[in-house]
Amino acid sequence: MEFTVATIAGFLKGEIEGNPDVKVNTIAKIEEGHEGALSFLANPKYEQYIYTTKSSAILVNKDFVPSQRVSATLIRVQDAYKAFASLLTMVEQARPRKKGIHNTAVIEQSARIGKDVYIGANVFIGENSIIGDNCALYPNVYIGDNVSVGQSSTIYPNVTIYHECLVGDNCTIHAGTVIGSDGFGFAPQSESEFMKIPQIGNVVIEDNVEIGANVAIDRSTMGSTIIHKGVKLDNLIQIAHNVEVGENTVIAAQSGIAGSTKVGKNCMVGGQVAIIGHIKVADGTKVGAKSGIAQEVKEENQILQGIPAIPYKQWYRASAVFKDLPDINRKVSANEREINALKKK
Repeated sequence: MEFTVATIAGFLKGEIEGNPDVKVNTIAKIEEGHEGALSFLANPKYEQYIYTTKSSAILVNKDFVPSQRVSATLIRVQDAYKAFASLLTMVEQARPRKKGIHNTAVIEQSARIGKDVYIGANVFIGENSIIGDNCALYPNVYIGDNVSVGQSSTIYPNVTIYHECLVGDNCTIHAGTVIGSDGFGFAPQSESEFMKIPQIGNVVIEDNVEIGANVAIDRSTMGSTIIHKGVKLDNLIQIAHNVEVGENTVIAAQSGIAGSTKVGKNCMVGGQVAIIGHIKVADGTKVGAKSGIAQEVKEENQILQGIPAIPYKQWYRASAVFKDLPDINRKVSANEREINALKKK
């Protein structure tokens, strides 16, 4: 597909600086730009590339002031990063959608399938399950009994959704993810034996949720594990039984949340964060990568870092001392020896 800069600027409500008739037919990183490509500059660290890039057009913030001549046509917008995201969304939506049901798909007679769906090869859909209009289920997806998938949701290859689980409208679930596997519930019977506790609840995923690849979200012991609307989960995340993740919270890769914890809305959790079970994390909490939340977070909108996680300014002050601890220890030990020697005299 090919667009003029004038068309793109009109869509983004941007201001053109240069030739409005320049045509672009692809999108490229600013450092890898070439003729016919559109790039963007939002991070000042990449400013050097705007003077050498071969891209035909570049999205920049309205307040960007170049220090050298820029050969590309500029489209000035309020927020270049958000504008670029909007543009990518437009390109994605312009792609033709797959439709139809592959002849190797297995769909139980009691299942209900909506209009204009795509159901790929070797998909299985269980009894009494509902697949909404405009959904896409890619090859090898497994949908258990009594599952509901809302309208316009996309489920990529090899996703497994166990029985009784609910997925809302406009959700995206990436390859290899498992929704509704048993929670980790075992009751000790003796020093060496455990009895499995049946997990009879389900998982509820509300509207506009995106779940990355190879994520595991466990079904609840009773009730529901709930992923509220607008949540975005990265790849390789573990969500345990009876967890509740609040609206519009984002969680980066390799993080884990233990059972029955409630994470508030509008939280941001960095990569490899661990959150213990049976606590509440307040709305708006931001947690730095590799941190461990070991107790309830009551105050909203805090930024936490470390193991155990503490307010980030405290953590930075403490981490500045860490490298000096061996020397401090040697000095303290030497002082103790001197004091002990003086006491003996």
